[in-house]
Parts: sequence; C-alpha cells; structure tokens
Amino acid sequence: MISVTVAQGSVNRSTAELTAILVFEDKALRTAQRERIRALCGTMPPPLTNGAFTGAAGQTAVIPAPGKAARSIVLLGAGGTTTFGLEPARRAAAAAVQTAQKLFASTIAIEEPDPASVPVASLSPAGSSIEDLGLALAEGVMLAGYRFDKYRTKKPSDFAGVRSCILLAGTERRARALREGVRIARIVSEATYLARDLANAPGNEIYPATLAQRAREAGRRHGFRVTVFDEKRIAKEKMGGLLGVARGSHNPPRFIIMEHTPTRTRRPGGPVVLVGKGVTFDSGGISIKPSANMAEMKMDMSGAAAVIGTMQAVAALRLPVHVIGLVPAAENLPGGNALKPGDIIRHHNGKTSEVDNTDAEGRLILADALSWAARYKPSSLIDLATLTGAVVVALGHVATGMLGTSARAKDALRTAGERTYERVWELPLFDEYEKLIKSDIADVKNVGGRWGGAITAAFFLKQFVGTMPWVHLDIAGTAILEESGPYTRRGGSGVGVRLLTEYLRHY
Repeated sequence: MISVTVAQGSVNRSTAELTAILVFEDKALRTAQRERIRALCGTMPPPLTNGAFTGAAGQTAVIPAPGKAARSIVLLGAGGTTTFGLEPARRAAAAAVQTAQKLFASTIAIEEPDPASVPVASLSPAGSSIEDLGLALAEGVMLAGYRFDKYRTKKPSDFAGVRSCILLAGTERRARALREGVRIARIVSEATYLARDLANAPGNEIYPATLAQRAREAGRRHGFRVTVFDEKRIAKEKMGGLLGVARGSHNPPRFIIMEHTPTRTRRPGGPVVLVGKGVTFDSGGISIKPSANMAEMKMDMSGAAAVIGTMQAVAALRLPVHVIGLVPAAENLPGGNALKPGDIIRHHNGKTSEVDNTDAEGRLILADALSWAARYKPSSLIDLATLTGAVVVALGHVATGMLGTSARAKDALRTAGERTYERVWELPLFDEYEKLIKSDIADVKNVGGRWGGAITAAFFLKQFVGTMPWVHLDIAGTAILEESGPYTRRGGSGVGVRLLTEYLRHY
C-alpha cells in the first residue's frame, strides 16, 4: 500500500517526481490560480491558454516543471468550490496516483486545497473537518494504488507502482489535523485491501476453512477474538441452512464468530452485530447458473469479506464499541448430496423453509446466522450480502440496497454512506410483499417469484430477525464491479468496510 505522510510546506520545495495541485473552475479564482501556476512553471502552460483545462472535476493536465527534468506538475480539476468536499478530494487524489502510474513516477506530493478558497465550513457533507479532508485525500491515494497481482509472473523491469505520497499542508496546525485523518485512512484502507483480497482470491484459495483461517490471522494481528465452529458444532447448533447449502461440496462449512470487546464502551446496551454472507463459491447448486461469468461467483462471499475487514479496522482503531461479527461460510455446488428443489430445511431458530431454488442459497445460511445473533441481544444488527441480481437491476453498480426495521440504524448508515461515498438507497418492506414467500408446506419458501426479488429476499431474512433492530444491505451491485472506478478496480470493491467503520466511529 502507498505510504502517505503529511508535511508543512509549499509546492516550490517539493522533491517528489510528480507534484499535484488542485485547481477549481470558479471564475472568481481563475486569475489568481493561473498566475500562481505561471509562477511555478515559468510560463503559462498551454492547457490553460488554449482552454483545454478548465478545472472541471476529473480533468488532469501534466506540465513539465522548468529546469527539473525528473519532475512534473499535474493539475487536478476539482470542480466548483461550492460542491467540493470529501468525495471530490478522494477522486482528485486518486487521479494523482493514476497519473503518476502512467508516468512511472514512484513518489508524489499533493498540495491541500487552498483554505481561503475552500474553508472547512464549506466542505461537503456538512460538518466535515480538516481531519476528514486528510482522511479522504489519503483514502483516494491508498485505495487507487490497490492491485491484485499475486498470481502474475513479475519481471525485474516491471514498474512497482507509486511508493509514497506527501500531503503538503499550509500550516503546522492544519498538518496535525491532516495527520490524524491519514492515520485513520491507513487503518481503514488496509482493512479494505483485506476485503478486496479475500473477494478477488480464487475459489481454490478461499473456501470455508481458509476464510476462517484468514479471520483468525486478522484477529491475532489486531487483537479481536475469533471462534470457528466446524461442521459437527454447526450440526449441534441445528444450523440446517448452513449445513444444507454445504452438502454438495467436499469442503465442509464453517461458522465464524469474531468479537471486539473494548475496555470501555461508549454507550450502554447490547453490542452491534454484523453478519456477512460467506458463500465462497456459488455455482447455483442443482439450480445451476449459466457458465458465462460464473467465475465471478468466487466473490459471493463479499459480505463476509466486508465483515472481517470491518472487524480488523474496528480493533485497530480501538473503537469504544462492542462489535460482534458473524460469518456463515459454505460452498454451493451441485454434488450428489446437494440440496434439491423441494427440500425442507429446519433452521437454528426452529423455523422451516422450503427450497424452491437452490441458487437462492445466501438467505438460507444467513437465516441461521441472524437467528444466532439473538443470543447477544444486539442494539443494532446489520447484515451484508451479495444476495440478489434484482438489486443490480434496480440500482446498478452505484448504490447498495438497504432494507430493515431500525430507522435509527438506517439513518446513520445513510449518513455514513454519504461521507464515504459507499451510498445506500432504501427499498420498501411493505407487508404486501410477504405473501410472495409463503409456502404451502413450510413456514416460508426461499424465493418469491420474478417481481421485487431484492425485497422478497429481505422478507425471508426478516422471518429470522424477530424484534431485533435490523438492517439488511444487499451489496450485489456494489461489491462486484464490472469496470474500474476512480479508486476501485474491476472485481471485488471491498464495499462495506469503509461504510461500517464510519458508522461505528460515530455510533
């Protein structure tokens, strides 16, 4: 991961191979900005004189620095000052990294936005601080530098990527605040890297036992407790959904329990319980999926990856919140002993479900985990799952579907989503949808037909929540990306780690 530090200083003294300056498109700032850039470069750069670069968000322009052949300056379009905030800062910093990679520059410096042009009070979302700005800039740098290349054969001549970044602050007071933001960003970005690595790893590397081992390793390094149930203990606890889904695979299931217990808690009441779907590969089982794009179903455990990553971040930050993470882990394969359509499962809380479609397996294993969560009497229960294709149809790859019974948790997650840009969008849990999952022979059936699939899947989960304050996050569209973004790459995004950590930082 790219090392990010903070120093008080100016662009003139930067010795980095690439120095980045944020430029705004406001007409009122144009003259002062242009004159400053002229002074740095010795002449007015052509992109400014010919109008090719205006400072619009996402624009970049590379200018050689005079007399310093090894150095370049990149102008980063930051948009208007009235809309500038954490996400534009994150994207601008990521653009600096991407530009450096194209130029084979291993060191970069990014100047913080001019406080006179963008005062703290004007940063969006409202209430953002200098610390938050440092967090966003550092996240943009660190997350943009992620690569999953462990299986590529490297050549000695291969460019190793950007190694380090310095954030340049105008004053020492601002530098101290930026440093605290960078500290948090490093911990959260490392946890996001873990979630991305787990999701991107092939199915022959990550299966239930090895996923549990990775959770144990994270717990040992960062100081949270990890307990793993094998198939015998899972059977003893009558987790029929987890056992049933795993029946077709020679890799037995695991149930992973992680716990962060702070020395002092911020508020009374039960813990926050996080539940992540851990289907390490999903073929669909007997209701097998089409072969096209089935390989991406190694990422069907992205909810589990997010929960493991969040537990690492929470422990490393030493948050004063009691947090428990639960991961039911299984492979869904069409073996000779696999679940069949029409089978009946009895779950941990005693309720039965009819398996109408074995490709709706995630809700079957989550049902056991949600039932298990009741023993902790949680103050908040949140599950994350790549649960339905229907949510991708509804929201694409832009927003996570959110449903649940806790208005307080939904509001807090919505706020955290705006601050991290891991945005959530609420879907309804109207009672009329519940009839779609009624079974003639069991308490509930695991699919509700063609319409409202993301909602009926949530209604299935709701049967196993009882009165617990609960939120369900369907991350099927945001966890598995078809194309790269400003600081994400095609494949596993690690979504959920930054969202949940922000939620818990302000819990």
